[in-house]
Amino acid sequence: MTKPVASLPLAAALPLAFLALWACALTGTAAAASCPGNPNALGTERVLAVDVATTPRVGRKQFPTTLPLADKELVLTFDDGPWPTTTPKVLDALKAECVKATFFLVGRNTEAHPALARREHAEGHTIGHHTYSHPLLDHLSMEKAEADINRGIQRDDLAVYGKARTEPVTPFFRFPGFASSPALLDRMRDRGLVVFGADVWASDWNPMTPDAELQLLLGRIEHVGRGIVLLHDTKAQTAHMVPALLRALKARGYHIVHVVPADSRPVVN
Repeated sequence: MTKPVASLPLAAALPLAFLALWACALTGTAAAASCPGNPNALGTERVLAVDVATTPRVGRKQFPTTLPLADKELVLTFDDGPWPTTTPKVLDALKAECVKATFFLVGRNTEAHPALARREHAEGHTIGHHTYSHPLLDHLSMEKAEADINRGIQRDDLAVYGKARTEPVTPFFRFPGFASSPALLDRMRDRGLVVFGADVWASDWNPMTPDAELQLLLGRIEHVGRGIVLLHDTKAQTAHMVPALLRALKARGYHIVHVVPADSRPVVN
């Protein structure tokens, strides 16, 4: 086991501390330099593999625990798309800052706009699932709830990977309105699906200006310090706000973590 620096003699500890700071500076420089055309980009700090066995449910707004993130580490997630008038703007903003996010797709929107779902995947973002028709699943029977979940997964995977399946390539799921139930949560775990809640959101389902949304979200992020951020790429105010959000996160010293499945299922067409 590595000894803490504090246990070392001062003469040894000081050089090690300097080297650690120097390494961090180099890492930040390398991340910025790797973003073509934007040396001051926020970038993506690291990739985190998420496993249903260890983190079946994440997000402190709904569950006791969240992802294993350090202070000032954020995971950006977008719900309800893809949508033709707003999702491209969100993708353009993420690309300009070399930031990777997770998109929880609604199957009927994926069915209507498959090229946008394919663009999300092609640009390196993670594809999650958010049902087919966005019902409150805890209001439905188990049979009807799972049917809507499965239909959404099938439409998403058909658009992105070319084959409809009920065991998705990326086993990430978010309940619409966070309307789960103990039985449904157990069913998702048994199917190997990680259920994402959130640690912070901008309440962008309420009408507000992009600047008001930005200030609200930044205040909430500062309060929680780290976690999963929930936004909606179907909202015009959010699409306009995202570029300023990414710049503000960079200025405030936040880092973006890209979540991927620990055991991604093979793509078989």
